[in-house]
Amino acid sequence: MKRLLSYIAFCALIVISACNSGQEESPNIDIAAPVSVQQINTGSLSRFTVATGNATAEKVIEINSLINGIYLLNNNPIYKRPYKLGDRVTAGQPFVNIHDPEYLNGIGLEAAKMNLDLAQQEYEKQKSVFDKGGVTVRELKNSELQLTRAKNDVESAEIKLAKMKIPIPISGTLVKMSEYTPGSVIQAGSPLGTIMDYSRMYVDINLPENTMTDIKTGQAVQITNYSLPDDTLSGTITELSPAIDINTRTYLAKVRFNNPKLLIRPGMFVKTLIKVNQKQDIIVIPKEVIISDQRGKRVFVVQENTAHERIIETGMESEEMIEVISGLETNERLVTKGFETLRDRSKVKVLQ
Repeated sequence: MKRLLSYIAFCALIVISACNSGQEESPNIDIAAPVSVQQINTGSLSRFTVATGNATAEKVIEINSLINGIYLLNNNPIYKRPYKLGDRVTAGQPFVNIHDPEYLNGIGLEAAKMNLDLAQQEYEKQKSVFDKGGVTVRELKNSELQLTRAKNDVESAEIKLAKMKIPIPISGTLVKMSEYTPGSVIQAGSPLGTIMDYSRMYVDINLPENTMTDIKTGQAVQITNYSLPDDTLSGTITELSPAIDINTRTYLAKVRFNNPKLLIRPGMFVKTLIKVNQKQDIIVIPKEVIISDQRGKRVFVVQENTAHERIIETGMESEEMIEVISGLETNERLVTKGFETLRDRSKVKVLQ
């Protein structure tokens, strides 16, 4: 019996001890939130304006027939075949011949050349006699007049003859070409083709009214095409209109640029990026670290493993960065990752 009572008392003591142990207060553990930080320094920030437009070649020449006649297409000397759409061409290459026997006969080039020879001989003869006093000044001048007319007749005949052979006017690319059956008769003024040199191009863009005092001629421009995002060309603003469109509140600017690899094609839709303003020695932070709510814009900085909330005022911004006018100081440590769940004076652990 004694032994049973002792066992019951021992079990009761264990239960009481366990209950007292469970009633002890748990220690207050403040868990530090992991964050990444960067030191705040001064830098520069540029503001850009974006405008779009269609790229246009600076040199475009439409070739038309100058006379009536039979159409004859020459071979492209580069490819050794008749010209085709898209051919690269060089100024001076023979392009199209227009044959008209009646027109050719009416030119009379050979007769004009013979008449020029006779007029030249007559003038030299009259001049020699004049030097000896054998003819008057009037007779010498008449001879000189006949020589001048003979020269003009030859030049006129050569000009008419040249109309029968139409060369490539500029180096570039054949972007349009009329389809005529060889040997068919065409009329004067008939289109033959269009040559375009797009190694140098321009684009007309409309700029917002509030940039008028910041953008000047000679200013650099970055040019890209949506289908060529990795290729950026450099251009220059060459012309600016002083007039504002009352409907769009924009003004016209012309941007010219070199296109040496012919990456930009005529008619392509291009984007221009123009620097409007730039600030130096300002506090700049990533836009993504800013929390915006009804209280304003705020960020967190770390001091002695504690996060401190800062209400900031911002200024100029770019696509990714923004200027901080007030609320931050240089050399402070700005929280760049892990700020989403922080509160003022939260404990933090800075990750390396």
